[in-house]
Amino acid sequence: MKTYFSFLLIFVFKICPAQTTYLDKVTKTTKKTYTYKKTKEYKLKLDFYKPRKLKGEVPLVIYVHGGGFSGGKRNDKNTINFATNLAERGYAVASISYRLTMQKLGFGCATNFKDKINAFNFASEDISYAVKFILDNKKKFNIDSKKIILVGTSAGAEAILNLVYVYNNKILARNFKFAGVISMAGAIVSTENITLKNAIPTQLFHGTKDKLVPYNIAPHHYCNKKDKGYLMLYGSKAISEKLNSLKKPFYLYTIKDGDHSWSGRPMQECTEEIIDFLYYDVLKNNKRQISFIKKSET
Repeated sequence: MKTYFSFLLIFVFKICPAQTTYLDKVTKTTKKTYTYKKTKEYKLKLDFYKPRKLKGEVPLVIYVHGGGFSGGKRNDKNTINFATNLAERGYAVASISYRLTMQKLGFGCATNFKDKINAFNFASEDISYAVKFILDNKKKFNIDSKKIILVGTSAGAEAILNLVYVYNNKILARNFKFAGVISMAGAIVSTENITLKNAIPTQLFHGTKDKLVPYNIAPHHYCNKKDKGYLMLYGSKAISEKLNSLKKPFYLYTIKDGDHSWSGRPMQECTEEIIDFLYYDVLKNNKRQISFIKKSET
């Protein structure tokens, strides 16, 4: 009987290796909706996904959806699956709504470039208020204020990159710094403001044939110089090159011949790469510089 019991323990151990929090799925989750900003003109909400069984403060992922600053939702099926996946591994996740300031203006070449920049800044402002709301209720949400990571797709990626590397933030504390940022088909108006002081671990997903947001350096939507919406943008390749020159960590995931659909596909198809980045580059601070090229299958 003892021999059988010992063998059983060994067998179970071999087929059920120890699970690692933040790498493996270790808990069930709950979701609750909060209003984080309310004015006479608008009400902004967030969905908070909480890992149930973990004790102590946990890292927080802020997710910002895409949609050209005129559409998109914080709670579509893809987002719910993505947020739940992260929360099951131990991360708290807040998927936020923000002002869709381009609903009546559009976001193409006929839209004034100043309105595009304002859209970046208004979204960055709203994200900041969402973070402040959670920090002001830190005990309630039980998050680690030094481990807040931004994730965004398309317009959301532009907003978070703008927030980290361009936006003059007067909402959050002066000494506040995000722990990491994950951009899916995002870009910024300049890389000049990326410095040794503000650079943080940055993961970038981008298709080389994205016709809306440039992979490297090109005008937004590839507008002509005479267009009102002509705005030079610096995409994932340019951002990674700047971080490389500063010897700062980055994880560039290039999809060769990939289009703008890769603004959302990493949430389904690259979760292991995202989890790897969050664990090793953000939480463990391994300071890696990774460039990976994938051939697009579609």
